[in-house]
Amino acid sequence: MASNCEECLHYDYDEETESYFCTMDLDEDEMERFLRSDFRACPFYRRGDDYATARRQ
Repeated sequence: MASNCEECLHYDYDEETESYFCTMDLDEDEMERFLRSDFRACPFYRRGDDYATARRQ
């Protein structure tokens, strides 16, 4: 399973804090791995698709 958070659908930018974060509800162990950038087999990873909405129209 892929783990590139920058491509993930659940990885969003917060303009208020000017930082990126994972929108999934991670448990303590998952959050620790996320913060250490050691998220090789993320169970929530879904490749983001900027054009998915446009294709449905």
